[in-house]
Amino acid sequence: MPFNLPGVLVPIHLLVHPRLVLPGIVVRDIRQLDFPALYKAGYRGAVFDKDNCLTIPHEDRLVPELAEAWRECRETFGPGNVLIVSNTAGSHLDASSIEAESVSHHLSAPVLRHSSLKPSYACIKSIRAYFASLPRPVRDEELIVVGDRLLTDVVMANRMSRRASSPSLPHSGGATAEKTEKSRLLEDDGVLARPGRVGPLAVWTEGLWKRENLALRALERGLLKGVERWVLQPQEEAWRDSLQHRFVRPLPVKEDVVVKEGWVRRLVRRFSSRS
Repeated sequence: MPFNLPGVLVPIHLLVHPRLVLPGIVVRDIRQLDFPALYKAGYRGAVFDKDNCLTIPHEDRLVPELAEAWRECRETFGPGNVLIVSNTAGSHLDASSIEAESVSHHLSAPVLRHSSLKPSYACIKSIRAYFASLPRPVRDEELIVVGDRLLTDVVMANRMSRRASSPSLPHSGGATAEKTEKSRLLEDDGVLARPGRVGPLAVWTEGLWKRENLALRALERGLLKGVERWVLQPQEEAWRDSLQHRFVRPLPVKEDVVVKEGWVRRLVRRFSSRS
């Protein structure tokens, strides 16, 4: 695991802004995300972590169980609007971009090239530059940021948010309040507006495809519980509950496979029961 100075400094930042560690949505994995509903609500792009979010750590292929959800995500947002941001593939540690090319090939999505690791502001600047360069630029508040680490992925998403300006009232003469299609749809669908902030939707995938860094993950969970208990306001809790209700699906249920018993197995079982 590479040394991540921006990540090491996050706890200091949390002393001043503890809400940075709060995800908007918590899911086990991306199969629970309702991508069409997110698109309908005005989200137009997605940023994904790689390891333990889309792939087994240090591998480039998609976890097979995620194939259908990943296809739906790319079809919903469009291939160029789904970006993989990893602290390995595409970073300065991947000097020749060999890993980035491999990941991009196997996941059919672009991998961001960046010189500074998540959740640094330099990495955020690179993400913004990518989405600003698209034929139809995507703003911060039109993004979802999905990852398995609170201190990197979730903190980075929340660092991209900004204080919401006070809405102005519409008046006659053609000028109306600055209200995006996203905010209109959110209100129409009964989802509360984020209290006081405008920015990406942070999605934390708490399931692991491979167990690693368990002590650090336990520390992250404890930190999150503390912030939820001591810092979270009722309106923020209601906002998060509304997101869970609107954009999270239940995990698909595995169907039990009925295996037909062969004559050899039946014979062995019969003799075993007699002995």
